[in-house]
Amino acid sequence: MSNVCRPSALRCVTIVLLLACLGGCATGTDPRDPYEGFNRGVFQFNEGVDKYFLKPVAEGYRQVLPPPVRTGVSNFFSNINDVIVLVNNALQGKFTAALDDFSRILINSSIGLFGLIDVASDAGIEKHEEDFGQTLGAWGMRDGPFIMLPFLGPSNGRDVVGRVGDLFTDVLTYVDPSGVRYALWGGRFVSRRADLLDASTVFDTAALDRYQFLRDAYLQRRRNLIFDGSPPPEKDDDAPPQQPQKGAGAASVPASAASAATAGTVAAKADSAGPVRGPSVVETSAANRRPSPEQAAQTRPEPAIDVPLTMSTAAAEIDCEQQNIAPQAQTPALASTRGASSGGSTLVRLWRQVQPTSVPRQTLDGM
Repeated sequence: MSNVCRPSALRCVTIVLLLACLGGCATGTDPRDPYEGFNRGVFQFNEGVDKYFLKPVAEGYRQVLPPPVRTGVSNFFSNINDVIVLVNNALQGKFTAALDDFSRILINSSIGLFGLIDVASDAGIEKHEEDFGQTLGAWGMRDGPFIMLPFLGPSNGRDVVGRVGDLFTDVLTYVDPSGVRYALWGGRFVSRRADLLDASTVFDTAALDRYQFLRDAYLQRRRNLIFDGSPPPEKDDDAPPQQPQKGAGAASVPASAASAATAGTVAAKADSAGPVRGPSVVETSAANRRPSPEQAAQTRPEPAIDVPLTMSTAAAEIDCEQQNIAPQAQTPALASTRGASSGGSTLVRLWRQVQPTSVPRQTLDGM
């Protein structure tokens, strides 16, 4: 056990030294990436290692081994990783998912020949993806600054601590002798890199700024994993809270006052169009005399009514006259408008000048 814990202690010391070095490199403009200058340097280093060592090894691994063998190797390491997933699902209180993880390990380790065959997925048991970094996020720990780790790639302050936790729940950590343990770690690394060869081709083609593309994709993916595919809308924590404006007009208006103001506006518009009132005795007698259309056009000014009101009134007038509806059956507004108007002929002429779209032209021409 002492041989197993020694590499872990060395890794912890390395992580602490790395974080201490990052403290003096805050040169980034993105608030999520305050150490962008340092991270870009580490990214260039990882790019060189991948270009001249990791990628050629992964391509050779892909050319030498047939697809069924590569799939078996990938399933073997995936079955080992299910132990980490099981522990973290239990720590997050997802006991149903943890039971699925336990079933996967039991089935794939026995029927699936130590995980070489993924029998559990064929049986419909869902595979999950959890780690200690996600557990810390579920417990409320913030992301922390974005960090590009040598050889390991993108991470953040929370996931750096999570990697240490995953190290102690990884089955390969306790494999003895150490030579076999390192060989298994190397085989898992090469297998994962071979699985990402196609993705790296898309990455090389699509990304203009490779570092920024990788950083944004990593942060978005981690956030999506922590919230199980349904992340809440991001909030700008740096934005100051909105303060109510001070002054005479800053008081909040109740809903009733707003409704009253709206009603007052509508009433004011109605008043500007002229009051709607019933015909007086003189107006009634004048309407009964029924002057000719030519006299009405010469003596009476244009009605001070808005176009929408004139259109609706004329439409109702024409409709009533065509259907032979008695004046008593008409609405009060229509009767008052009839009393104030100069007759049906004037309304028809005015209606033809407006030419609305709601009344067919055939109806008007027939009149």
